[in-house]
Amino acid sequence: MNENTRYQVLRNDEEQYSLWPADVEVPAGWQPVGKEGTEAECSAYVDEVWTDMRPKSLRERMENAGA
Repeated sequence: MNENTRYQVLRNDEEQYSLWPADVEVPAGWQPVGKEGTEAECSAYVDEVWTDMRPKSLRERMENAGA
């Protein structure tokens, strides 16, 4: 990877995150979250906000099973 590449952070409907080159069209099913920067900056952001790696649907099923 080129260290000058700018990235953006994307999130899907399952609240999973991904880094994506900022100058490449966002793939279907993903939305930008508003964070752009170097790969390291974007990775640090994802590490900070994505604290539960389980997909949203699994978290909801587990919460409903415990209710």
